[in-house]
Amino acid sequence: MTKIRFDDLKVGDTLPPLALPAIDRTTLALFAGASGDHNRIHIDTDYARKAGMPDVFAHGMLSMAYLGRLLTQWADQRQIRSFGVRFQGITHLGHQITCTGKVVQKFEVDGEQRVKLEVQTANQYGDIKVVGDAIVAP
Repeated sequence: MTKIRFDDLKVGDTLPPLALPAIDRTTLALFAGASGDHNRIHIDTDYARKAGMPDVFAHGMLSMAYLGRLLTQWADQRQIRSFGVRFQGITHLGHQITCTGKVVQKFEVDGEQRVKLEVQTANQYGDIKVVGDAIVAP
């Protein structure tokens, strides 16, 4: 992580993308264990199929965690003032997720310089899965 400076940032600047390996069952099992989210739709194929899905799929919060990693590779976590997402689509097994972000606003609050970022995940086909924003004090 390099030190980012408010004065060096411009609206439209992008964060270095974070490309991740394809989602597989091991990733889902490890995330379930780490997060405590053992919802069967994410880890039990028979259950997912009974629910009308072709197979298990990634937890939405896994994608949010990936976006958190994108942010903390760009700025120290102590600089993040807010971070939120909206889930747009399902991340299926085999999807290769890339996280991206860009500066959309520069401003000050109570004398603290901040930037607003738009962030998202997309699969290898360009389908957006999660969108969100973050406020960072560089």
